Amino acid sequence: MNEESSTLLSWLGIEAGSSPVLNWVIAIAGILILFFGSSFICRTIIIPLTNTLTKKTSTKWDDILLNEKTVKKGCDLLAAILLATFIPFLFENDTFFYTIISRGCSVYITIVVIKLICEILNSLYRISHQVEKTKNHTMQGVFQMLKIASYCIGGIIIIGIVMDKDPTTLLTGIGASAAILMLVFKDSIMGLVAGVQLSANDMLRPGDWIEMPKYGADGFVTEVTLTTVKVQNWDKTITTIPPYALVSDSFQNWRGMFDSGGRRIKRSIYIDINSISFCSKEQLEEYAKKGLLVREKSERAVNLTLFREWLEDWLKNHGSVNKEMTCMVRQLQPTSQGVPLELYFFFDGTEWVPYEHLQAEIFEYIFAVMPEFGLKAFQSPTGHDLSAFSEKIDG
Repeated sequence: MNEESSTLLSWLGIEAGSSPVLNWVIAIAGILILFFGSSFICRTIIIPLTNTLTKKTSTKWDDILLNEKTVKKGCDLLAAILLATFIPFLFENDTFFYTIISRGCSVYITIVVIKLICEILNSLYRISHQVEKTKNHTMQGVFQMLKIASYCIGGIIIIGIVMDKDPTTLLTGIGASAAILMLVFKDSIMGLVAGVQLSANDMLRPGDWIEMPKYGADGFVTEVTLTTVKVQNWDKTITTIPPYALVSDSFQNWRGMFDSGGRRIKRSIYIDINSISFCSKEQLEEYAKKGLLVREKSERAVNLTLFREWLEDWLKNHGSVNKEMTCMVRQLQPTSQGVPLELYFFFDGTEWVPYEHLQAEIFEYIFAVMPEFGLKAFQSPTGHDLSAFSEKIDG
């Protein structure tokens, strides 16, 4: 027992005994009580005080940064530093016990510092979701890489403390093994680079609807991490995609559709060519009475032309069709199935169910109104059609 230890025992109110081992045990017990007591005091005073001060401010970032977990880690660090401060008073600097305990204390401080840094990074990640410029960017991979770097640096420092070596010497040795490390952490490194590219080019955000048939992905992005991108498909299954695949391969992002506020409908009706004909004067008068004429027509007007013009005008005046986006009815190249009449317009919204209901409503109405113009939709002959044709021939 050295003079400093005796002084410490006296300061703790303990009389030095004749047995050095007993004195050390008493002193260690006193320091442990001091350590846990200081940690308890920090948590019972500093944490409530911090919570009170952050709640009084108008900003939100301090509530997130100085959350209870972060402050707890800070209190643990203060207690560890306090423990390291009093250790030299117990042992001679050249003793075996002093070396073991001081190194153990240094390792503990390093671990607490790493945990504190990681907790701060978690808080910064949550703060990034509150900032308008970064809340829609995939920042999780970047913060994950920073935490991995913190663990690696902390591990090197701990190894250096245990082996009593300079950490820079260990880093030099690790540099010689960089090829092996590149192979081990290949996916993480590629994921980090891909994550930076996805974020910098604003290619992908959590909540985006993407399609990537190569990986069977068709749904909303739920999470973007350093090594995986999770997509919840429409059937509620989860597909995981490597981030670098989204950079090297092609995928479809539907975010632009949601941002525009309109969802495209592009479908065709096949008109039976045999039902296309000129309109008589009586037919034109009948169409005018029913409000099926958009503009005045000559007697040589074609019923398909009248139908196409009326249909386009009807769509443009429909309450659920976006008036600021393209709306047209056009004729495509005739096929063996008839003349395709394509409807190209946008639903005034992005929700899936109303979108499907609008499509069904519009095309059901079109099929019902086509006979008014003397037109028929093409369909392949069915058994009923063949039976009717056979009975007509027999009759």
